[in-house]
Amino acid sequence: MTGPIDSIDNPSPAHGFGTVAVHAGSPHDPTTGAVIEPISLSTTYEQTAVGKPVGLYEYSRSSNPNRDNFEKAIAALEVAKYALAFGSGSAATATILQSLAQGSHVISVSDVYGGTHRYFTRVAKAHGVTVTFTPQIEVDIAEHIRDNTKLVWIESPSNPTLRLVDIRSVAEAAHARGVVVVVDNTFLSPYIQNPLERGADIVVHSVTKYINGHSDVVMGVAAFDSDELHERLAFLQNAGGAVPSAFDCWLAHRGVKTLHLRAKQSSANATAVAEALEESPHVLAVNYPGLNSHPQRHIALQQHRDGMGGGMLSFRIRGGRAAAERFCQLTRIYTLAESLGGIESLCELPSAMTHAGIPRDQREAVGVFDDLVRISSGIEDPEDLVADIEQALEKAVRETEAAATNNSVTNGHVVQ
Repeated sequence: MTGPIDSIDNPSPAHGFGTVAVHAGSPHDPTTGAVIEPISLSTTYEQTAVGKPVGLYEYSRSSNPNRDNFEKAIAALEVAKYALAFGSGSAATATILQSLAQGSHVISVSDVYGGTHRYFTRVAKAHGVTVTFTPQIEVDIAEHIRDNTKLVWIESPSNPTLRLVDIRSVAEAAHARGVVVVVDNTFLSPYIQNPLERGADIVVHSVTKYINGHSDVVMGVAAFDSDELHERLAFLQNAGGAVPSAFDCWLAHRGVKTLHLRAKQSSANATAVAEALEESPHVLAVNYPGLNSHPQRHIALQQHRDGMGGGMLSFRIRGGRAAAERFCQLTRIYTLAESLGGIESLCELPSAMTHAGIPRDQREAVGVFDDLVRISSGIEDPEDLVADIEQALEKAVRETEAAATNNSVTNGHVVQ
């Protein structure tokens, strides 16, 4: 797409994603001409008279040049009117839930991020907000909506089973009853999916992941169009004080500028790995929306840019938890670590790490078994990632089978 850019830091919506990512919220310094904004570390700003600051800023908890510019960039990428940055993705979640009155009801997909589940069940509940979890939100949302239902929470893809939700279908059902729809878009990033264009009211991200993309910032953001939501959430952002530092905003804004390049490569890498896993005799099942075998592949083709699957996937390995743990220890390029969306590839066991706080019966009900491995594909060469996965699979399953055989033999006799 082409079109005139009104100003260098305010690209037209007619421009492509990469152009917007590079230029949105990125004014050149009017004094020095610097093409990259300086970091504004000052916590307070001079006033010429009482209540009359020199410029737009008074105190950096309330607003800061770096945070403002980052928020402008995210709003542009999510095709939103507003964006608000927070000290973490969890802080963004908490602020949205804090905007609800006591006695409110929320409907959420069942397989959400462990931290979100923890907040819903242990913090929001303590403040008088109840949450109903459903594994088939498109099917039964109308049954769960009550008179006090105020919010529907979606992850699409979900973490860590990569289930997809038809955002427009859920939004239409929710809006018919005046309910706000929130979509956690962390797993895909604004490059692959824009939930507001599918009818959502708020889109949230853990900026820590794909948006920043370099595993050196903890941060969150929410984007939306409503003036009323902006007034309410901006008040809570300032009153609660869960805001990111100027330096973190600068780093995350730097990451935004290469988001389209990184997200594209991560998705291509994940596709190559998912295809290899699907062919492996050591794998029970693969969860990846970029595969034609994915049960909601048709949704990915509708909601995702070019039907991309994104950089995240999960799979079940033969040999149970022992094989899963061993796999994560045997990879050479993939690092055993929590988090996702960075330039480096990571692997982890959700049942024992990111989702360990969820009771086992609830985890397994949505497919989070002890043998499930979650993978975040970085931007390395795909051939190297596939080779790493294949060698780790072979060794992990072989070693686990050998250990099981040895354990079945006692004093030279096979235990019946």
